Amino acid sequence: MTRRLFHPLDRYVFAEFTKIFVATALGFPVLLTVIDLTDNLDKYLERGLPRGDIALSYVYGLPEAMYLVLPAAVLFATVFTIGALTRHSEITAAKASGISFYRISVPIFVASIMAGALALGLSEAAPIGNRRRDELRQEATYATGNERYNFAFASEEGRVYKVQQLQVATGSIEAIQIERRGLEGDSSYPTWIASAQRARWGEQTGWVLLGGTMHVVSGPRPNLTITFDSLRDRHFRESPTQLMASPKAPREMRYAELGRYIRALERSGSDVNVIKVDRALKISIPVTCIIIAIFGAPLATSTQRGGAAWGIGLSLGVTVTFLVFIQLTKAIGGEAVMNPVLAAWLPNTIFGLGGLALLAKVRT
Repeated sequence: MTRRLFHPLDRYVFAEFTKIFVATALGFPVLLTVIDLTDNLDKYLERGLPRGDIALSYVYGLPEAMYLVLPAAVLFATVFTIGALTRHSEITAAKASGISFYRISVPIFVASIMAGALALGLSEAAPIGNRRRDELRQEATYATGNERYNFAFASEEGRVYKVQQLQVATGSIEAIQIERRGLEGDSSYPTWIASAQRARWGEQTGWVLLGGTMHVVSGPRPNLTITFDSLRDRHFRESPTQLMASPKAPREMRYAELGRYIRALERSGSDVNVIKVDRALKISIPVTCIIIAIFGAPLATSTQRGGAAWGIGLSLGVTVTFLVFIQLTKAIGGEAVMNPVLAAWLPNTIFGLGGLALLAKVRT
């Protein structure tokens, strides 16, 4: 079946693309791992971490590193594959045989779609790996500082904790609000919001909320308000030291988790534009693998005279430009100058239109 779908030329182009793509997608993360290990090995050894845990933590960090580098890997593979075909006059020979540039590029576009699917899977696997990596490195245990103010913490079971002041030394919290999102249409699992003046930590009891109220929202039924002297949420298991760690960043949450986190923060009146951009990027970055192939294929035909050096420079230049675009549109979306979702997709739109324009000008 594969031989029927792909001609020998298709298989040749696909194989050349795959070799460069795999080398880049694995090579860059390994290089970053070596650099990070060189910088931080002494710190991890001072913590008394077993060498096996240190090595395993880098394995768990690979999904995120590969996810971030995949668009660049697609670009490098596209530029060097098309560039090599151009320099060796293979494209000219194919055109003389009646095969257009568009047809030659089909295996590259197919491979870029596969890379986008891989990036989508890695975007969901990376948060799980990041959490396990931080556990192995004991990041929460060695977080610096004894106090923290005005922060939100996303926990399990769709809970969001908003804390005014945390004091690690005394194991106490001043002014806390817990919001648990319920299931729509299920009165047995309603949404509730608990607010307390303070909370106290105990190794055996966990967090106990003191002096507050709980509001239970159960759809069409009247809201229920309960006043309490003390309340224990058995799902609130994070210790004061763990709460000192940075709040979950978008890269530490899967797509669905981010959605719940955004909705909870919206109900509290928080500004979530930046997080909305980050959530949309979890989909737009995998699509970037396809867009970047469309953009890079016609550009690569200009590498005939420049050789490998020109190909590397072109790939790096486009990658840096794209990253700058992402940061710019992220800032625009975060400041509500533009709809956050549109801002996340703006770089793909610009590069996609540019790629189509370049493709239209290529001699076929």
